[in-house]
Amino acid sequence: MKTFNDSKSQHLEELEALISSSLSEKELEDRLSDYHDNDIAEILEKLMPQERLRLYRILGVDRTAEIFAYLDDAGPYMEELSLEKAANVVSHMDSDDAVDVLEDMDESRKAEIVKRLDHETSEDVKLLWSYDDDEIGSCMTTNYICIHNDLTIRQAMRELIRQAGENDNISTIYVVDEQDKYYGAIDLKDLIVARDTYTLESIISRSYPYLLDNEKTDDCVDRIKEYAEDSLPVLTQEGKIAGIITSSDVVEMVDDAMGDDYAKLGGLTAEEDLNETTVESMKKRLPWLVALLFLGMLVSSVVGMFEAVVAVLPVVICFQSMVLDMAGNVGTQSLAVTIRVLMDENLKAKQKLGLILKEARIGLANGFVLGVMTLAVLGIYIHFFKGYDWGHAFLIAACVGGALITAMVISSIVGTVIPMFFHKIHVDPAVASGPLITTVNDLVAVITYYGLSLIILIDMFHIAG
Repeated sequence: MKTFNDSKSQHLEELEALISSSLSEKELEDRLSDYHDNDIAEILEKLMPQERLRLYRILGVDRTAEIFAYLDDAGPYMEELSLEKAANVVSHMDSDDAVDVLEDMDESRKAEIVKRLDHETSEDVKLLWSYDDDEIGSCMTTNYICIHNDLTIRQAMRELIRQAGENDNISTIYVVDEQDKYYGAIDLKDLIVARDTYTLESIISRSYPYLLDNEKTDDCVDRIKEYAEDSLPVLTQEGKIAGIITSSDVVEMVDDAMGDDYAKLGGLTAEEDLNETTVESMKKRLPWLVALLFLGMLVSSVVGMFEAVVAVLPVVICFQSMVLDMAGNVGTQSLAVTIRVLMDENLKAKQKLGLILKEARIGLANGFVLGVMTLAVLGIYIHFFKGYDWGHAFLIAACVGGALITAMVISSIVGTVIPMFFHKIHVDPAVASGPLITTVNDLVAVITYYGLSLIILIDMFHIAG
């Protein structure tokens, strides 16, 4: 059976062939009605400019606007349109999509298009631009249905039908009072099945959740996911509806948040843009690299303190990277778990202590299993390939295994405590990760490994290479 990706690939090939065919414009329009806007958006880059222009003409402004809303970078395609046509396409988009498309253009063309937008779209775009990029207001759309709470059921239905011609987010109808302040929300199904004898008040949900326009998106994502509604109203400080956040907006917000977190896991301050200059990218990366450089120097200095161990027993250096790598891996695992828990829950002191102990137990259990494996495998390896007798070979292997267990337990604790500390001082715990946690755990592993080698192998058993 074909996978979805195979089926979609064939589907897109058929679509490309259809657009390039010699069908009349009427026939092509009818055939294209069977295809999703996103599929047509994906195929645009494979078409010749003249084929795209013909396609825009056949589809009309409304559908072209819907297709452009799916593009990651609509700038090059908007460049193919005249200023009047481009402004017309933007005017038919939801306000949040219009802002995204305008951001893909160069400043001069963007300014010219904004001048040509209809009054309503122009006001909506300026409203969204008035918010910072990390505020909920910058992500909302003004495409929603809004009615007053003093209507009858029949009047509310008529108002819904009237507004649905311009706004297609109709699954939830928002209600305002006589002062145009947010009053509640009505599920479309409840309005449809309501009888004329019902009052509108009886089907209004007064406790329907909302967001404030100046709230930070990072602070709202989890709350939005918890309610799992198709959309949520965004209110001004005066309690009036400024717009709504839809489920597709939430998906985009989560994707952006994951991108930023992934960048932070790499030791950056934010997700880089492909259009950033080299200097801008350097400014984001260099501070972390400088800090990690000095931490690396500290690790190297500690290794230097144990030169005597390496000079007396050179074989120990063969297994240094294994202990360091495992400590770093375990610390990163604990870090990922801790960040996720801190994002989803507000932990009390007792719960934090419980998490630390749990990660320590996991580190100890995993370390014990790996330590036993290390003892068996390395003991045989050291005897046959390094020429040590069986007793000394297994003593060295036991020391490596013991260091592995100790380093993994400590690294688990470090990987849990550091993000908790950052969270406590209101710094994003994701910045306490990636290269930072690995470097800290390298320091822990070096001290543990060479310290045990010095105490057990050299001082206690007087093993020499």
